[in-house]
Parts: sequence; structure tokens; C-alpha cells
Amino acid sequence: MGATVTGIDAVEKNIKIARLHANLDPTTSTIEYCCTTAEKLVEEQRKFDTLIALEVIEHVADAAEFCKSLSALTAHEGATVVSTINRSMRSYATAIVAAEYLLQWLPKGTHQWSSFLTPEELTKILKCAGVDVKEMAGFVYNSLTGRWSLLDDISVNFIAYGTKEK
Repeated sequence: MGATVTGIDAVEKNIKIARLHANLDPTTSTIEYCCTTAEKLVEEQRKFDTLIALEVIEHVADAAEFCKSLSALTAHEGATVVSTINRSMRSYATAIVAAEYLLQWLPKGTHQWSSFLTPEELTKILKCAGVDVKEMAGFVYNSLTGRWSLLDDISVNFIAYGTKEK
């Protein structure tokens, strides 16, 4: 669609896999991948019109500091999108018990339930970092169709969209 896209991950193996995947499609083969962190990009004074952090925040040591980095990287009035897993009993049953132990979609121990954030906590953390959450939605994966869908239910996976405050 004409955007310049930069993908980052702190793990080199993940970057290599992402490059392989992107090179399968001409529309994604121009993505620039860097093995780095948001904090290092802040030190480099990088700015982006849109920042998208999908399924990352539940794995960082300090969610508030991570969101401050996202905000620092977002251009004035730019967009910030964060997805994560809600800290609810339903998410424990689906994201940990089912996905890690029963279905083995993920390695056991991938997620720590105590690291999940509620929608209210994420909204507050982003607000303190200078990002005003404008919209939030749940999303679910359909294993029969292989597609993700948005929904109103934010009890397990959810995604938040906000803009950097002035």
C-alpha cells in the first residue's frame, strides 16, 4: 500500500524467520527488519507515523517503560496500536492451559498470567505515556478458516488503538 515498514525484534532468530516469510510475497519483501529494541530506537531518536506492537507487551520486563518507548517513537499525533492478552480467568484457560498445554500451539511457559494486562491497565499505562486510547476491540482466531476476526469481546485477546497526545 506504499508504506515504508520497519519490523523489529530483540531476537535474531525471529528476524531471520520474518525475513524468510516476507520474501515469499513481493508486497512484503521490502520490509526492513532490524534486530533491536524499542529502547535502542529511542536512543537513536527514530520516529514513526504508526507503531504496532502485537503480542509483545506481556513479555517485556516493564510495561510502563515499554509504552513510554512506544510513545517516544511515535510521531506527533501518530498512531499506536498494541495487542495483548487480558488477565482474566478465560484468558488463563485459553491462552495458557489450552494453547500451551492441551493444543501445544506454543511452548509451555511462553506466557505468565501475572504479566497479562487488563484493558483498563493498558489504557492507564498508555495514557501515562502520552497515548490516548481511542478504540479497543477483541479478536479471535478461527482455526477452521485460518483467519483472525475482530469482535466486541475483550475478555481474552484485545487490541487498542490510540494517538499520541499533543
